[in-house]
Parts: sequence; structure tokens; C-alpha cells
Amino acid sequence: MNLEKVVFGFFIVLALTLNFGFVIGDIDNPAHHHPYELYAAIIVNLIATVLKFGDRTQIGAVHLSTSLVADLQLIVAAILYAAVGDTPAEYTMINHVVSLAGGALLANIVSVILLIAETLSLRR
Repeated sequence: MNLEKVVFGFFIVLALTLNFGFVIGDIDNPAHHHPYELYAAIIVNLIATVLKFGDRTQIGAVHLSTSLVADLQLIVAAILYAAVGDTPAEYTMINHVVSLAGGALLANIVSVILLIAETLSLRR
């Protein structure tokens, strides 16, 4: 068993699950979307992005691009979430924050599908 591949897969799947955990719930209810879960998703996504550097294959380039998309959308979502804080605008802006995080979720799903496809294509 290759420890590097285990760590890589762990962070890819953890990024997806944290992102999913933030997105799930009523889109317009701020109580269903905890900011610390968003920040944890950002940190894990950034770690996953760093782990994707160095792979010079075509699938590695697509892995990196999906990770960069997820990072960008999550960072913009966090900036937007931090800008509104606990104001009445939070109830209208939470839709945009969750939508951005949903886009990042889609990018993370593509990344996990690529990981599964890459794993299935390996020969023993």
C-alpha cells in the first residue's frame, strides 16, 4: 500500500464531504450552514490542491484544475459570508454563499470521479 496515495485520496474525499456538509440544508437558512465548516472545507481543499502539484499527466492537470476551481469558489463564498456576518443581509446573501459552495461541491465531485477512474485504470 502506497501511503502517498492513501493521503491523497483521504484529502480528496474529505474535501468533498466537508463541502457537502456545508451545502446540505435549506439554502436560505443560515442556521443550516455553519461558517466553521466552510472554513474547514477551504483548508482541506487547499491541502488537496497542494497535494495535486507535481503530477505531470493529463489527468493530474484536470485534478489540479478542479481543485483550483473549488478553492476559488470556496474562498469567494467565505469572503461573502464574512462580509455579511450577523446582519439582516445574511438571510439574503446565504443563498449566494451556498450556491458558490455548491459549485465547489460539483468540482470536488468531478475530482473524486477522476480519482476513481484513475484507480480503476491501474493494473496490478
